[in-house]
Amino acid sequence: MAGSTLGTLFCTTTFGESHGPAIGAVVDGCPPGMELSAEDLQHDLDRRRPGTSRHVTQRQEPDQVEILSGVFEGKTTGTPIALLIRNTDQRSQDYQSILDTFRPGHADYTYQQKYGLRDPRGGGRSSARLTAPVVAAAGIAKKWLKEHYQIEFMGYMTQLGEMAILFEGTEHIHQNPFFAANASMISQMEEYMDSLRKAGDSCGAKIFVKATNMPVGIGSPIFDKLDAAIAFAMMGINAVKGVEIGSGFESVTQRGSVHGDEMTPTGFKTNHAGGVLGGISTGQDLEVSIAIKPTSSILMPKESMNLQGQPVVVQTKGRHDPCVGIRATPIAEAMLALVVMDHLLLHRAQCADVHSLTPIIPAQQP
Repeated sequence: MAGSTLGTLFCTTTFGESHGPAIGAVVDGCPPGMELSAEDLQHDLDRRRPGTSRHVTQRQEPDQVEILSGVFEGKTTGTPIALLIRNTDQRSQDYQSILDTFRPGHADYTYQQKYGLRDPRGGGRSSARLTAPVVAAAGIAKKWLKEHYQIEFMGYMTQLGEMAILFEGTEHIHQNPFFAANASMISQMEEYMDSLRKAGDSCGAKIFVKATNMPVGIGSPIFDKLDAAIAFAMMGINAVKGVEIGSGFESVTQRGSVHGDEMTPTGFKTNHAGGVLGGISTGQDLEVSIAIKPTSSILMPKESMNLQGQPVVVQTKGRHDPCVGIRATPIAEAMLALVVMDHLLLHRAQCADVHSLTPIIPAQQP
């Protein structure tokens, strides 16, 4: 399927369907000589996998990744790295009732119109299950970027439905099922999700993600801007309907006297630009927020139509996330890592010999 590959020099191509025998990715362009094992990729897959709390889909998938090629004697060879994740807990019978109908808010209708047929089992190719191989592929990029440039990625949920989540500290992110940088609101969030699930409804979420220790100069002008590539990749995540770089839509209400990040010999005073100016990294943290829509598969009946164009009422059964944003943080981190990796390799290919006389501004004030 066209549109299944991301990247220019570091290319990730995913394959598979939600209820097929397996899903996976082929990563082409990883530099040779890096030590790599399946264990290096498993940590983030475990963070993303389903069934980890009562607030997400109860589909039980171990998401154990296998490396099929591109690694010899524990090191990358520079050739394509094939990653495989086997599906083990499909329940395709849950989707028998929608073979002839279209679920509102899903890709059923558009896939049918474009291809003349569709795989209705769990959404087939349009399922968020396909983010698992993306997370695995990004594990390769994360390791290389950490080893060569000390670049690291982290993210957390900043809003759950109507509920804004107060930032209390990054140490809390891995201590709750929401990836929230908060400890005091967790019980409130759990009650909110319990009531939503009982009502058979769903909600959206907002996720913040950033890359730290970024070098200056990554990205290109006009159509290959770093922030444009980030927005493109983030919109490739299932259910994402909005992307902000830095202050994002808040920039509308800011004055120029506030939004422009002042520079001093000791560092930038602010980071409203999100670490990108003119499409090129400033050396500050890359800061990105994404808006995730409510899950379309809900128990509440909704009007739709069938393949014959007749009106029907659809009620989606099966195992679904009442908020897909709960598991989205490692996915957003993965997409940001893939973009940074690709653009850093592009920068290295064109500008590795450039030595500017302009002093480097520290990323932030000490």
